[in-house]
Amino acid sequence: MAHSTMLHVRVDDEIKTQASEALAAMGLSVSDAVRILLKRVVHDQAFPLELKVPNAQTRAAMEDARAMAKARTARFDSADALIDDLENAHFGASQKARQQ
Repeated sequence: MAHSTMLHVRVDDEIKTQASEALAAMGLSVSDAVRILLKRVVHDQAFPLELKVPNAQTRAAMEDARAMAKARTARFDSADALIDDLENAHFGASQKARQQ
């Protein structure tokens, strides 16, 4: 067996807790996830996720999401309102495509 070494990483407590819970639901520990990440980097000789600078629209959406999370508010009053908005966006886009 290969010699192992300790890796220390500083992470926000809330992120660690949330990640630990999500990983546990997958049957993994944080250490397992880090090992998987590092093995992929070695195997692929690349970071396993595509990293991009977000465009202006994405940055605005990210800021809105952070503000809503901080204020503990929601964009929609109900699940029905969310579904209606999604359907309107979908059908509106389909209608625009047909008009062009």
